[in-house]
Amino acid sequence: MKILITGAAGFIGFHLCKSLLENGNDIFGIDNLNSYYDPQLKTARLNHLQQFSNFEFSKLDIADKEKLESIVSKFQPERIVNLAAQAGVRYSIENPYVYLDSNITGFLNILECCRKFEIKGLIYASSSSVYGGNETYPSHPEDKTEKPLALYGATKKSNELMAYAYSNLYGIPTTGLRYFTVYGPWGRPDMALYKFAELILSGDPIPVYNQGKMKRDFTYIDDIIKGTVAAIERNFENEIFNLGNNKSENLMDMISILETSIDTKANVNLMPLQPGDVLESYADIEKSEKLLGYVPKTCIEEGIPKFVAWLKQYKSENGK
Repeated sequence: MKILITGAAGFIGFHLCKSLLENGNDIFGIDNLNSYYDPQLKTARLNHLQQFSNFEFSKLDIADKEKLESIVSKFQPERIVNLAAQAGVRYSIENPYVYLDSNITGFLNILECCRKFEIKGLIYASSSSVYGGNETYPSHPEDKTEKPLALYGATKKSNELMAYAYSNLYGIPTTGLRYFTVYGPWGRPDMALYKFAELILSGDPIPVYNQGKMKRDFTYIDDIIKGTVAAIERNFENEIFNLGNNKSENLMDMISILETSIDTKANVNLMPLQPGDVLESYADIEKSEKLLGYVPKTCIEEGIPKFVAWLKQYKSENGK
């Protein structure tokens, strides 16, 4: 297939492009390469992708409607996968307007391209953050999601509503994927696992919020990619899926595995709960198993050492 992927230099975007390129698809990647986290990491990911002859790339912000339409018009993709978004829960508290530009205006531009150029399917990243302050676990795709705890989650819920409206009005097949705490090689430096690993390696204290009494459904990148590829191939009329590991892990257990993988004891600084943080994430994946054939296989005891091995190599190769 010809597939346009936004956020192509991001963590999930990079791995998705690589998987699809290896399987012979023609990929056009878009990314604005912003400085929310180290652009050098995004460039390094991009350098790997540009070794493929079936990969094209353009530096572009999806909020730029005219340039986006120009690329979609020329490339004529069969699918668009929208992974471009301003990420981060805490950052949305400090910089709310950035989220509207990328996550709302940018997503509307994607939907308009799908309508205007009759794209045969849109697959887009939602987030476990849409579940907000819900206290029933595991989170089911049919659960109520009208109480997000931060603007980031609110924008992702807005994407789901916008996609539903465009599917209803114009018959555009749309599939939303609620990702749960994705980690692995080439991961995001703003996420806890990456931050903690770097701080342990440097001997600095790690801030652990809510006194460590938090749980997350850590999902390894390879499992996420398999679920996302299945969504691209099956191209539902209008569906929402959870992509998680179907297991809620204690934060302190994650830190313990990190310590073992790095062979260094962490200097833990226990702190109060931060605004916008959820206490637990835990995905019900029954629907994803049934309709996507999604079966996550990587536990954190296996996945975290793989991440640490990559991080050490990356830092060594880049003089960090």
